[in-house]
Amino acid sequence: MSVYVIADLHLATADSQKSMEVFGKRWKNYIQRIRDNWQRVITDSDTVIIPGDISWGLATSDALDDLLWLESLSGTKVIMKGNHDFWWSTVSKLNSFFEQNNIKTIKILNNNALEIENYIIAGSRGWFTDKSMQNTEEDVDYDKIVNRESIRLKMSLDEAIKLRGETDREIVVFLHFPPVWGEFVCRPIINLLKEYNIKRCYFGHIHSVYSYPETFEFENVKFHIISADFLDFLPRIV
Repeated sequence: MSVYVIADLHLATADSQKSMEVFGKRWKNYIQRIRDNWQRVITDSDTVIIPGDISWGLATSDALDDLLWLESLSGTKVIMKGNHDFWWSTVSKLNSFFEQNNIKTIKILNNNALEIENYIIAGSRGWFTDKSMQNTEEDVDYDKIVNRESIRLKMSLDEAIKLRGETDREIVVFLHFPPVWGEFVCRPIINLLKEYNIKRCYFGHIHSVYSYPETFEFENVKFHIISADFLDFLPRIV
């Protein structure tokens, strides 16, 4: 009954043209490697947090094959939205879609918090603050997006506080985007982590920086990089 985490699966089980294998040998046969590692380590009593970039599908129906593939793996999966999850919809629509397609082992972390074993998990997608860190196809209001994601994280953390009650269970935060990376600091997100006394935060999104330390500390918060390729496609225990 352990909790694991791995982000950025970038599944394309039904569309080989979207395979991440074009990004080099690190990604070679990555979908099969994820399955092999997952089934070797994860049991049905375990939970795996997946903080975004799950499927390349553009609509929810496009992501069905990938979601069914995920459903076939051991354990409970808690999914979050990443910047490439264009198939994502409202929580109610996604839950209805899961029910229609007999998807029973996938839960959603979105503006809420969940009790998982001895932890309370919270989180949001996050975002970078300017174009120097995150290019987009269309012009976007970076400040507006960061503010929105901060509100969502606060909602999640407030719910986590309620779930924790009078216990001493740790609240662990999961994000898709890193709130700190090199000289970049997303101050609104960092301030929330400090305000709620969060000690551990896991994030994905970052690729191809395999010499970077897996864990580092910033302002008394320990951060963990858990992008799938960074973890060599092996879920990491929380």
